Amino acid sequence: MKKILSLALILVLSLTALVGCGSGGDSTEEGGADPITVGFIYVGPVGDGGFTDAHDRGRLYLEEKLGDKVRTIYQESVPETMQDVKNAAKIMIDEGASIIFSTSFGFMDATEELATEYPDVKFMHFSGYKMNDTNFGNYFGAMEEARYLSGIVAGLKSETNKIGFVGAFPLTELFIGINAFTLGAQSVNPEATVQVIWTNSWYDPAKEKEAAEALLSAGCDVIAQHCDTTGPQVAAQEKGVWAIGYNSDTKESAPEAFMTAPVWNHGIFYVDQVQAVIDGTWKVDSYYGNMLEGYVDLLPLTSVAPEGAADNVAEVRAQIESGDFNPFTGPIKNQAGDVVVAEGEKLTRDQIWQMNYLVKGVKGTTK
Repeated sequence: MKKILSLALILVLSLTALVGCGSGGDSTEEGGADPITVGFIYVGPVGDGGFTDAHDRGRLYLEEKLGDKVRTIYQESVPETMQDVKNAAKIMIDEGASIIFSTSFGFMDATEELATEYPDVKFMHFSGYKMNDTNFGNYFGAMEEARYLSGIVAGLKSETNKIGFVGAFPLTELFIGINAFTLGAQSVNPEATVQVIWTNSWYDPAKEKEAAEALLSAGCDVIAQHCDTTGPQVAAQEKGVWAIGYNSDTKESAPEAFMTAPVWNHGIFYVDQVQAVIDGTWKVDSYYGNMLEGYVDLLPLTSVAPEGAADNVAEVRAQIESGDFNPFTGPIKNQAGDVVVAEGEKLTRDQIWQMNYLVKGVKGTTK
């Protein structure tokens, strides 16, 4: 009997360890309504200093703003497999989760199946395109706006006209970011090129730093990234050159190199969604937040950013936020020199997300 009880205790503790809990309690003040439980599924560790950190800061912002009305739970470092994602979500549902945010592209298919299996739970998936009419939506942002601005900074800073970019996977999301970044750089430095190396991993500190080192060895003097750690920024600082971060404010990791970073403010969206669930007004949506709304942003430029960049960025930012400027306005050519966006044409959201090419000036493959 003791062995059976011990095994049962171990099982309970193991399941509990899978889920990290936020500071929200189990109930509100006596006589009040129970808090809503909100789940978050992360692809990396909460301390990655980048992508997952940005989502987790959004979770903490949610707790701060809604207080006793909300209780958050999360699971970090979930592999992008059907079974791992579904297992993580089912544990959260057993914990009472009413809405779950799955925060990586590779979680999409599993989230779609979960939405069918659990029609009373609401699911929102980050960066994907699938949804249904009842309980499954998606969310992302016009990161091309902030990427374009960060490209201006890189283009003004580079003395070799060679800018490096460490990318995770050759996916549309990354093509959009790299293209916007390159167009921004070329708007102030027509000779600028952007060389891309793929790591084929969202989170691999060693690979990300090694890719940056390879780009630096090839003569790049500014390093940008779409990957989850600060490795590329650290590599730039060790080489005595410059870096553009991503996702979060990571200037403390490489203060002598870090110039700025396009960042996410997920908390704005999380508060809106959870409050709608509480109010009974939640509905399926495909959200695409922009800089004007504050969902995407560019961090203030540091002291190592190039002279005059702040004024240039502020001017273009105002044009973006007023709707007078679209980063993807033609003429735009692909790597082969073919016109893919005609002169004067402005790509819509749907057209942007059909992007399967890299623009002229990018050195790298789409595979």
